[in-house]
Amino acid sequence: MAMKRVRARAPLRLGFAGGGTDLSPFCDEFGGNVVNCTITAYAYAVIQEREDWALTFHANDIESVDETTPSPRLDTSIGLALHRGVYNRIVHDFNKGRPLSIDVFTSVDAPPGSGLGSSSALVVALVKAFAELLRLPLGDYDIAKLAFDVERVDLGMAGGKQDHYAAAFGGVNFIEFLSSDRVIVNPLRIHESHLLEMESSIMICHTGRSRLSSSIIEMQTESMKRSDAEALSALQQIKQDSVEMKLAMLRGDILGMGEILTRSWDAKKRLAAGTSNSNIDGIYDLALKNGAIAGKISGAGGGGFMMLLTPPERRPQLARKLAESGLTVLPVQFTHRGVEAWTAA
Repeated sequence: MAMKRVRARAPLRLGFAGGGTDLSPFCDEFGGNVVNCTITAYAYAVIQEREDWALTFHANDIESVDETTPSPRLDTSIGLALHRGVYNRIVHDFNKGRPLSIDVFTSVDAPPGSGLGSSSALVVALVKAFAELLRLPLGDYDIAKLAFDVERVDLGMAGGKQDHYAAAFGGVNFIEFLSSDRVIVNPLRIHESHLLEMESSIMICHTGRSRLSSSIIEMQTESMKRSDAEALSALQQIKQDSVEMKLAMLRGDILGMGEILTRSWDAKKRLAAGTSNSNIDGIYDLALKNGAIAGKISGAGGGGFMMLLTPPERRPQLARKLAESGLTVLPVQFTHRGVEAWTAA
């Protein structure tokens, strides 16, 4: 009998405003809002059934292989934790505890610590691939919630909720995070000409791998638990900025978007030590001197990609200056498709 093979891909995302307000306990008490957009960079997952009794996970982009024996529950303290965590949930929740004998292959278009939501997109892609393999009736909300539960609850990895919902739904969205674990994804109907102008005005450059993102998130969470006045004030500003960003994007107001990015970046740096550093500040200043009108670190901070907003006619000069400083510079293309899966021939 032919062994079934399925594939899935989930897009990475750029956060425009509201990042951090999707973290508990802030979103549980005050509600959080995030504006983000998925881009044409992906996390990929492939699942291949096996005839022999074996289970192997391959993270091809980091050249890691995790071989084990199929069982109802795998130890997630060893091996590839994200892969094992998804496997555990799928076997327990949807396969009546029956182990699966499979090969799982994954890769991501961005390096770890990129700030583009790569780990969460990988979990979303894995969930979608398993749903395709087992023909599970999971919608986008179901996939995003399950991916969040695996990464944040089961595995205890620090972070918010926005990445899972962005990867599952795709497109430009205003996402609301409410009490009692409620999430509402509102697609933004932005005029095509405004989207083209935005896409042409954005570039990203890699500032170096973020080794501090989890500790930054943990510091931010602890500040909220302590009801730290400065952190709460900064988050309220960031939340309001997400509403203003949504309106600016709908109007196609690039200068307005730049003003909001600047204000939010300043607020974000008040949330936790290490959000920025001398290297990031230096890149930011260099960008502003060579055509950028605004920018911010994508993700929690400490490193990863910096998103820059610049008039399209200034992009070549800005890209050249950043490249001369040894930085990897990439254009951005939006995608309106969320996670997808298919059965391979």
